[in-house]
Amino acid sequence: MKHEYYQYNAEEILSKGPKFPLIIMKDNAEVFKSMADEMADTIVEHNAKGEKTVFICPVGPVGQYPYFVDRVNSEKISLKNVWFINMDEYLDDNKEWVSIDHPLSFRGFMKRTVYDKINPELVMPEVQRIFPDPKNPGHIPEVIGQLGGVDICFGGIGINGHVAFNEADGSLSNEEFLAQQTRVLKITPETRTANAIGDFNGALEDMPHYCITIGINEISHARKIRLGCFRNWHRAVVRRAVYGEQTSEFPVSLLQNHSDINLKITEFVASLTD
Repeated sequence: MKHEYYQYNAEEILSKGPKFPLIIMKDNAEVFKSMADEMADTIVEHNAKGEKTVFICPVGPVGQYPYFVDRVNSEKISLKNVWFINMDEYLDDNKEWVSIDHPLSFRGFMKRTVYDKINPELVMPEVQRIFPDPKNPGHIPEVIGQLGGVDICFGGIGINGHVAFNEADGSLSNEEFLAQQTRVLKITPETRTANAIGDFNGALEDMPHYCITIGINEISHARKIRLGCFRNWHRAVVRRAVYGEQTSEFPVSLLQNHSDINLKITEFVASLTD
């Protein structure tokens, strides 16, 4: 085996000197609930001090949102001083947002699953629900600057190590890759295939070819980064992330030096046996 870290068992993955802090949790539900609780707890803390809260939010993972919505509604947590900046969105062949009613639309998902489920008296104004726009990609770094930075970036890790849709690109140096901001790009065949299997019942031919993504630059400058990993292929992805070298060919590895990042993984991902 060329890379022995792919064979590290649950004990070794913690003991061999991982380059990211790893938190092993029982199952998917525990990972999702932990992410939701950190979201809600941060908002409550900031509200008490009269401070705004700014998150970068994914649509994948998504299991945290029902827990988050339940806490917001049951505890009457105001989101009026909260900004959700979503990571990305699929684009059509004209490089415009897919329609909000497209089954893969992240805008549609957030509306149906998050914003429409929260008590209208608690939910943030629409202007504070931000998506990267292919017609104005510079808006994301601008608004982050105006808000004073991002408190926490939540997300996952893709099949080729991408965070958001920051696809691997070995033609760039690590420094060049980290400098990339919000932009339109073509989705790699690997990512289209993995997402078709995970999100679209395998309908690869109907998967979008383009997306707009928040940049790795914006992600890397968030004050905290929290990544959840729970899929079967995350077993290899996590091992490369925490033991591989920093390289633009596996973008998450470029976050190894971040001052406050952790990976929340399930016991299944930590183990190499079912």
